[in-house]
Amino acid sequence: MTYTNNYSNEIEKIKEHIKNADAVLIGAGAGLSAAAGFEYGGNYFLENFADINEKYGYTDMYSAGFHDFYTSEEKWGYWARFIYLQRYKEGAKPLYKRLFDIVKEKDYFVLTTNVDHQFQLAGFDKNRLFYTQGDYGLFQCSVPCHNKTYDNEKIVKEMLENLKGGLIPTDLVPKCPVCGKEMAMNLRADDKFVEDEGWHRAAANYSDFIEKNKDKKLLLLELGVGWNTPAVIKYPFMRMAYQFKNARYICINKGENYIPEEIKNKSIVIDDDIETLI
Repeated sequence: MTYTNNYSNEIEKIKEHIKNADAVLIGAGAGLSAAAGFEYGGNYFLENFADINEKYGYTDMYSAGFHDFYTSEEKWGYWARFIYLQRYKEGAKPLYKRLFDIVKEKDYFVLTTNVDHQFQLAGFDKNRLFYTQGDYGLFQCSVPCHNKTYDNEKIVKEMLENLKGGLIPTDLVPKCPVCGKEMAMNLRADDKFVEDEGWHRAAANYSDFIEKNKDKKLLLLELGVGWNTPAVIKYPFMRMAYQFKNARYICINKGENYIPEEIKNKSIVIDDDIETLI
C-alpha cells in the first residue's frame, strides 16, 4: 500500500472504528513490547550481563538465551536475571495501560505471541487473553513428562539472592516434581512446549470470542506483529477481515507492513511508532 507521513485522518478513522465496534480483537507481537520500552541489548545488556558479554561475546539478551551453557548453574544464573528483568522487575508499562484504557469498556480479546505478561499486569482480564507462545513466569518439565506448568517467581528471586559469579547454587537448579529431570522455560521453541490446561482454556475462549462476533462489527487491531510467525496472528487476522462481512482490519507497526489487495478497502495500515499513535 501507499503510505503517507500525516496519519491524522487515519487516527480519526481508527478512533471512530473503535467507538462503533461491537467487539475488538487485539493481536499483539514483539513490536508492541519494543514500543513500550522493553530493552534486550545495548547498555541495558552490559549493565546486567557483563559476564556473559565478556565470556561469550553476546550483546543482547535474546541471542544469549540460545547459548548452550556448560553447566545448569550457569544457565539458570543467566535465566534468573533474564526472567526477573523482563517479567517481575517493573510491572506494567505505560503503553499497555493506555491500550487497556482504550478498550476496557468494549467487548475485547487479546491474542499475543508476547511472553512478558504485560497485558495482565496492565489490568486486562486474564479470561480475555491467549498467550500462544508461553510466559516467562512459568516453568515446565524439560522432557516433558506431563502437561503442567509452574509459577516461577519465588524460585527466580531466590536464585537471584544467591547468585555468585554468574552461578546459582546447585540445590536451586529447578527440577520437575514428577520425574526429577531439570525444568525448562515454558516458551514455544520446539515440540516440547507444554500446552497446559490454562493454555487450552484460553484457546477455547479465543474460539468462542470469534464465533460470537464473526457477524458483528469486529475490529481487528494488530499491533507490532512482524513476519516471524505470521500464521499465529497476521494471516488469521487478514483471513477474518476477508471472510467476515463487518470486520475491519487495523495494522500498526514500524516497518514490514503489507495488506492484500482483497482487503485493502477494509483496512488501515500505519507504518510508524506504536506508542506515539496509541
